[in-house]
Amino acid sequence: MRKSIAIIGNAGLPPEHQNYQLAFAAGKALVDAGYRVQSGGLTGVMEAAFAGAHASKNYREGDTLAILPSFDRTSANAYADIVVPTGLDVMRNAVVINADAVIAVGGGAGTLSEMAYAWSFGRLLIAYKNAEGWSSRLADTRLDDRVRCPLPDDRVYGVQSAEEMLAVLSEHLEHYAAPHLGIGHRPIQ
Repeated sequence: MRKSIAIIGNAGLPPEHQNYQLAFAAGKALVDAGYRVQSGGLTGVMEAAFAGAHASKNYREGDTLAILPSFDRTSANAYADIVVPTGLDVMRNAVVINADAVIAVGGGAGTLSEMAYAWSFGRLLIAYKNAEGWSSRLADTRLDDRVRCPLPDDRVYGVQSAEEMLAVLSEHLEHYAAPHLGIGHRPIQ
């Protein structure tokens, strides 16, 4: 089964914005490498990631999964293949990041909450250092002291390109494969 990677970041960005371009390249590179892409399914980074996925030479129908905050299926961007209208509003952020890994490209408060969920759920978390927003602020840091995996250098892995992002995925994804079983199933650190 192909792994699904969540891409999170700013909504409402124009295509010429640097974060949009970084997300487009990330989405394309992920599908080129055999992954699927999921996001909140709206505009900005979410649309860019899906547009990049569609631009991949390996793109197949079903490679983009939009997890919407509303019940309005028509709010999904034009590149969303599978649309899940949750009606959960911002609480859907925990569902968006329940992927095999999470890539943050910039972002505001919504992205910050998604990064916190990803950290708490033990997901491999990769953040673009060269994107405006929370990803650059949290790249190469630890969000708290919990032990999340057997790696001594566990952190939010900072990258600056799709190539670096793929290298981190290749090197570290297997160490973050444990499913989140709820806070009651983790030792208190």
